[in-house]
Amino acid sequence: MFEFQITAQSGRARTATFATPHGAVQTPMFMPVGTQGTVKGISPQELTEIGSQIVLANTYHLLLRPGPELVAVHGGLPGFTAYPGPFLTDSGGFQVMSLGHMRRITEEGVTFKSHLDGSSVYLSPERSVEVQQALGADIIMAFDECPPYPAERDYIQASLERTVRWLERCLTFKSRDDQALFAIVQGGIHSDLRQQSLDATLPFSTPGFAIGGLAVGEGKAEMYAAVEYTAARLPADKPRYLMGVGHPEDLVAGIALGVDMFDCVYPTRTGRFGYALTDDGRLNMNSSAPRTSLEPIDPDCDCYACRHYTRAYLAHLLRAEEMLAPRMLSLHNLRYLHRLVERAREAIRVGRYAEWALSWAARYFKGKPKTDEMSGVPAWFARSVTDDV
Repeated sequence: MFEFQITAQSGRARTATFATPHGAVQTPMFMPVGTQGTVKGISPQELTEIGSQIVLANTYHLLLRPGPELVAVHGGLPGFTAYPGPFLTDSGGFQVMSLGHMRRITEEGVTFKSHLDGSSVYLSPERSVEVQQALGADIIMAFDECPPYPAERDYIQASLERTVRWLERCLTFKSRDDQALFAIVQGGIHSDLRQQSLDATLPFSTPGFAIGGLAVGEGKAEMYAAVEYTAARLPADKPRYLMGVGHPEDLVAGIALGVDMFDCVYPTRTGRFGYALTDDGRLNMNSSAPRTSLEPIDPDCDCYACRHYTRAYLAHLLRAEEMLAPRMLSLHNLRYLHRLVERAREAIRVGRYAEWALSWAARYFKGKPKTDEMSGVPAWFARSVTDDV
């Protein structure tokens, strides 16, 4: 289990097969977010049909309801949700940041005030692993703190040092051999703090490593400098997971830097707001133009929405506030990101990833205001894709 075998490389980008108890997955890959044990509006059958490989669920939210004990009696998340493939569970570390106004951190753990009823909820490294073991995910994450942006250097340093101590406690408590625990590298946008976190984290030699603490408010240039620095120093023979990142341009740039796994609520959240992802950028289905268009969202897409519906019909559903509209836009957006990484994998296999990525970007960024000399492609993106190894 958990063998990671690289199958092709193009620059720093690579394809690989990662074996899990619920099946082998192909990387690079995008993981839909099912915080509550469901990807909003999308059935497990649909997830399988559009090419989803791993679904992410959240420890904090499932601890609050329905509780890990109920999930466990279903045989874990696959039995509880009827999604037969692998799961990854976040440890609750992101909520340490997102619920910062409702929690208290100590060396032992974090006490939250439940956002549901105000009751006290406690997560420690041991409790996080205990809950994740009951949830039965194939990949579980070490309990950490995701520092906010901006944050003082001293705070980030103290936080990453505590995260390393928590990692050791997670590994000591973990008892299931059929779950892979990934460590998380922190350090904000500071390369020296990233290096300190790497130096302390890599000796634990976990089956995979995550790049955490990014996409929390910093600019793209700062973010991708940190991704580039960290990814280059992670083991080449283990999966690299960039947490909470999932805009199309983020996937293409991150893959160029050697990242293998991504997750984000963006495709489903933006779908619920009436936006569709395409190679030409984000299409606003709330605007007037789609209301009389007989085209599909994307003529190149093979999702159910694009094969059966016109833009006019979906725009009508949005205006009528019919629930099929956000469902179909979410389904399309997820399939778009899966198709994007499928195309990326093919470009890597033929050894032309940078060429493909720049061609994709020239179309995607066309007319965008943040431009440089490369036909509208932002400098941070061009640097990520074209820098030498």
